[in-house]
Amino acid sequence: MALRSLSSAADPFALSHHIQLTSSFLPSIELHKGAAAEFHRKFYLKTECNACTMAHQALGSSKHGFRRKITLDDKDMPQQWYNIIADLPRPLPPPLNPKTLQPLNPNDLLPLFPQALIEQEVALQAYIDIPEEVLDVYSMWRPTPLFRARRLEAFLETPARIYYKYEGVSPAGSHKPNTAVPQAWYNAQAGVKKLTTETGAGQWGSALAFACSHFGIGCEVWQVRASFDQKPYRKLMMETWGAKVHPSPSNATMAGRAILATDPSSPGSLGMAVSEAVEAALADKETKYSLGSLLNHVLLHQTIIGEECLKQLAMVEETPDVIIGCTGGGSNFSGLAFPFIREKLKGRINPTIRAVEPAACPSLTKGVYAYDFGDTAGITPLLKMHTLGHDFVPDPIHAGGLRYHGMAPLVSHFYNLGYIEAIAIPQVECFKAALQFARLEGIIPAPEPTHALAAAIRECQHCRETGEEKVILLALCGHGHFDLAAYEKYMAGEMVDLQYPQEKVSEAMARIPSVT
Repeated sequence: MALRSLSSAADPFALSHHIQLTSSFLPSIELHKGAAAEFHRKFYLKTECNACTMAHQALGSSKHGFRRKITLDDKDMPQQWYNIIADLPRPLPPPLNPKTLQPLNPNDLLPLFPQALIEQEVALQAYIDIPEEVLDVYSMWRPTPLFRARRLEAFLETPARIYYKYEGVSPAGSHKPNTAVPQAWYNAQAGVKKLTTETGAGQWGSALAFACSHFGIGCEVWQVRASFDQKPYRKLMMETWGAKVHPSPSNATMAGRAILATDPSSPGSLGMAVSEAVEAALADKETKYSLGSLLNHVLLHQTIIGEECLKQLAMVEETPDVIIGCTGGGSNFSGLAFPFIREKLKGRINPTIRAVEPAACPSLTKGVYAYDFGDTAGITPLLKMHTLGHDFVPDPIHAGGLRYHGMAPLVSHFYNLGYIEAIAIPQVECFKAALQFARLEGIIPAPEPTHALAAAIRECQHCRETGEEKVILLALCGHGHFDLAAYEKYMAGEMVDLQYPQEKVSEAMARIPSVT
């Protein structure tokens, strides 16, 4: 075989592709190791190189095809959310009234949530119809694409196949509008005039501001101080959609003022911001509270991610062996994983399902499975979850959306039962993975899903050593366009790893409520 104008400039990535493809499908054809740069051009333009053209055709007609992007038609967007409570192998421990320590009466939640969302919180049916008005807004960006990370696979020289479900195509740039839109719609239907909420990195606050603007209701956001300072354009994004934004802790609430009196330079936490948003909602009868993670109805809305993904993988006849998602409060992870857990519970598939959290905020891997408050001030009901203690103040890592002391009760329940596993990864390794991914796949990931990427790369390296051709599926829940300051720190060598010592966990555990 002859290639015209062969270049002597070595391109290991292109050459590895050339060798991989031609040796797999055309083993009798001589390989030209000096042809890397010219091959790289020809391979992607599909010109001149007959061996590559034939390999491309063979791949295109093979079981997995040569598709990089797998998309659904608009008509194939799921019409129902999946409620995993219907399939629980054991009942979920109920939330408790913090005053009586008895199971919470759903009506106790009425000051915070509209009736329709409370009904979803306690629903037992497996599927809940998505309202037409919500589907109409979803159709602005859904269905979202599933990508095959072929360039990353080649770079890692792994036999594994990597797929990622990308939620960064939403107007707010993450998975968060999947629940923000229905929450805003149900509140608007109930006559609510304003929603309050907390946000860490700003993705949830942005999503709720976007959703409220669609349905004509106000939005007031308390953003964790560390992220408020790190990501000023998230604040501007929320304000563009009409939201009012406070740094948390703030002087706008009693909870915020109490925290500032103790620590005027507090970096804040999601638990603190929750306290402020809940206090503000309770003070106004025309205002309700909206939560971006943790609760059952929030996780329910996110299952549209996994339901789409099941259809997309079926299109290329793939079944995942490993499913990976980052975890802070659990919404992104649950959205992808819960429909696959359903299939696993029914015996149709048996993937390893892995939650990945920051080493600086390790609620699953270092926390205790116990009843605790969802906020710092102790206003919320008690939830059975893996917790680091409700007054835990995490270090100001760049994955602001993962800086929460507890895990969603449903995620904690499945972890406690052994259906999922969990690991914690420090942020320097995560940003190394993010940079590799951005330079190979083109998408700059938000700091939160870099944890899933780092875990996926570990799995790929294991497959390279063992020769296993595993199918790895991961959740890429948002882009990092507002997080470039974090990338700057990493590339400048200024990013440091932060760990949460066990003695701090033990200290915080002494202050959680005693429930027997």
